[in-house]
Amino acid sequence: MFICLLIAKIRLFIKKTGRKAFKVRKMLYFCTNFIEVCKKMKIVVLAKQVPDTRNVGPDAMTPEGTVNRSALPAIFNPEDLNALEQALRLKEQNPGTTVTVLTMGPDRAAEVVKEAMYRGADGGYLLTDRAFAGADTLATSYALSTAIRHFAPDVDLIIGGRQAIDGDTAQVGPQVAEKLELNQITYTEEVLACDGKTICVVRHIDGGVETVETALPCVLTVNGSAAACRPRNAKRVMAYKKTEVPKLTCADVNADLSQCGLAGSPTKVKNVENIVFKAKESKSLTGSDEDINGLIQELMESHTIG
Repeated sequence: MFICLLIAKIRLFIKKTGRKAFKVRKMLYFCTNFIEVCKKMKIVVLAKQVPDTRNVGPDAMTPEGTVNRSALPAIFNPEDLNALEQALRLKEQNPGTTVTVLTMGPDRAAEVVKEAMYRGADGGYLLTDRAFAGADTLATSYALSTAIRHFAPDVDLIIGGRQAIDGDTAQVGPQVAEKLELNQITYTEEVLACDGKTICVVRHIDGGVETVETALPCVLTVNGSAAACRPRNAKRVMAYKKTEVPKLTCADVNADLSQCGLAGSPTKVKNVENIVFKAKESKSLTGSDEDINGLIQELMESHTIG
């Protein structure tokens, strides 16, 4: 907004002073190009409220093989916070850019959207309907892509965490890209540059890193090793703590019921077990050469090593 007002004032000055304002004309050229470089973008962040898997108990699964979310404390999926930070950085670098959060789940999942708003997001939607319950990654990506087509058909960038800690599949982001027929870059560590037409990122791969560029619109998935998300802003907390998050149902996004929830999920979890390793016997060793040599000899005789 400031740059636009500056350009208007410069143009008025040039009109009054005529050709003598050569330096001012150069300034106008610079400001106009600045606006061209800093493109306004529409960014959608995919976020999920997940059960805290550090506290999995015997009642963690339902008889149908789905997660019993009411039995576990809920948190913001950690890698989605890394993705949110990348989106907020792009918002700062490109004036006029909006960041909208999309999450799917029961009513309490709206807290994820509000948490993102406390940290800098502009708003969001909760995709909620009994028809979405029990969805695997295929049904989840279908629901999310259908919702994006509904409220952000002209989206420039979709960004989410690499995977959720309640599934560890890393499938939803790529599946959303496939369903929306968009380019995708996975395992993102950092966004290096984005001019509204292309985006350049560093992605982590086994044994090193890659620098990758692709055209927008596209989908990014972000690693947990990327920059941590900024903390809440106290003023934003006060401003948005009573905000009602808009809800979208299956009917609102014109979703096909046969592709939603359990009906659209070919994946089924049959059983979850807690395994506790117990040592049948143990030995205490000192750091003496005799004990170490004895251990090596024992391991070689049992063909554990050697």
